[in-house]
Amino acid sequence: MNVRKDSEDGGIRDRDTEGRARNARPRDGLGRPLPYGTEGVERQPEGVVRTPAETVREAQRLLDAGMPFHAHEVFEDAWKSGPDAERTLWRGLAQLAVGLTHAARGNTAGGARLLLRGSGELAAYPEPVPYGIDIDGLTAWAERLAGGLRGPVDAGASAPRLTVA
Repeated sequence: MNVRKDSEDGGIRDRDTEGRARNARPRDGLGRPLPYGTEGVERQPEGVVRTPAETVREAQRLLDAGMPFHAHEVFEDAWKSGPDAERTLWRGLAQLAVGLTHAARGNTAGGARLLLRGSGELAAYPEPVPYGIDIDGLTAWAERLAGGLRGPVDAGASAPRLTVA
């Protein structure tokens, strides 16, 4: 990560080696930025190409650890690097993870909206659903959580099971 001076407003901006904006601030387990110099949670590397099984396994590990923001990044990599036919699947899973992130942060309206959006994406995914992903269980979980949000939830305790048991 490079830090350079932004010539437009004179402020300092975090940039990667190609000059794209990349925030280098540490983050907590829910992806919230922390002050520079604070110890945060290790971030998920971007652009990692995993097999679908690795994606599901890593995302489940992060969800179980109460880190849905980081699970969303794993799903986002799959959505961006996977076959076009599976983009709806991975995007829907990413939206569920972001919805859980917002719910854990206490943003009940945004959390519910993203949970329902992700649920809708998954419900529209054509049969057969690959990789053992439990579409019915996930959509029921998302709708139940979205309908019951009244304040922050415990992300780890509220995490869904991604696959059929």
